[in-house]
Order: sequence, then C-alpha cells, then structure tokens
Amino acid sequence: MTDMTDMQFRAERILRDAGILPVLTVDNVEQAIDTTRALLAGGLTAIELTLRTPASLDALAALKQEFPDLAVGAGTVLQAAQVDAVCELGVDFIITPGVSPVLLDALLSADVPVIPGAATPSELIALASRGFRVAKLFPAAVVGGIAMLKALQGPLPQMKLCPTGGIAEDNAADYLAQPNVICIGGSWMVPKAWLQAGAWGKVTESASRAAAIVERARDQSL
Repeated sequence: MTDMTDMQFRAERILRDAGILPVLTVDNVEQAIDTTRALLAGGLTAIELTLRTPASLDALAALKQEFPDLAVGAGTVLQAAQVDAVCELGVDFIITPGVSPVLLDALLSADVPVIPGAATPSELIALASRGFRVAKLFPAAVVGGIAMLKALQGPLPQMKLCPTGGIAEDNAADYLAQPNVICIGGSWMVPKAWLQAGAWGKVTESASRAAAIVERARDQSL
C-alpha cells in the first residue's frame, strides 16, 4: 500500500529543490542526453521528460543511467500502462497534465512520487480528497495565471502547486513569488529549434538564467 503522506512529502521536496522544472520533449536518446547535460551545466537539477515521442521511454532509461543523481521525471503521463512502464524504468517522479478516474487509480498505486495535473478548484479539491497535497496547475496561463494562483490560495492553502504552461523567463519570478507555488515548469530553456540545431550553449545559458531566478526567489523568501 502506497504511503501517500510520504510520497507527497517526497514530491514536494523534489519540486522545491528544483525551483524551475524544464519540460523536455526529445526526438532521440542522444538529444535527451546532450540537452540534459547542457541543463545541468546551467545549474538546473531536475527535468520533466514528456512521453510525447516514440523515443521517450528509451530516453528516460538512458537519463537514469547517465545521470544517476539527477531527479528525472516522466511527464505527459496519460494512461495507467504508462505509469507502470515509467516506474519500471526507475524514474524519480511522475507528473501529469490532468487525471482520469482510471489514471488516478494507477497514480495512487505508483511507487514513486506523483504530481497530478489540475486546471480548476474542483479538480484540486478532488485530488486533495484522495490524499494529494502537491499538484501541477495546467495550463497555467490559460486558466488565469497568477490571478488564478492568488484566488486558489484562500480556499486551498494546503495545496502546493507547480504551474506550467505559458510561463517564460520574463514572468517566471512573478510565479515563484506566489506563496502556494513551490516550482514552475516551462520549456523556454529547451525550444525545439535549439535542440534540433544542437545549440547546447544556448540551452546552458538559458538554464543558468533560470537557476539565477530560483536563487533570487529563495533569497527573497528568507
């Protein structure tokens, strides 16, 4: 039986330690390794690799082997079978854009920390009723962005959120300043054009700026 309290504590710790979670979609394993190396060089400490391409499962396995100390998460998990598959690969956490009843049952049984997705107060309340205290707000900008986060803080102060979707370098600090935000997700550090061109220096520079945003946010919260 999964200990939800412990799993949610671990999920919160992973996201707090990360601060900014790069959301990575890759075409092949080599691209995943090169991109991740560039992100690490910039100072970021965790990634979400999405299950959006045929290469994703092989890429996750390769990242866990190549970077054993990196917090590697499987993202865009949509099906119960995918939960089992990524757990077998040894991922450190699972993150979803939303949940269905079948997917939620699988997530509750997962033996790794889970950050389920939600877009409305009703969905967050439903997750809280099943023991979740950490969730992904997606798509953050579309559902209200910072105004939505401020509105959720009153009735749902126990929910710790990782808003993702529509966040970029120029508004990342504003999101991190919200008291119910423990991490933000974004792909501005890893645009497809840079990955396809092998522009790893640009990835590292962008990751370095993102890491600096996280450090400033932590200093301001002290």
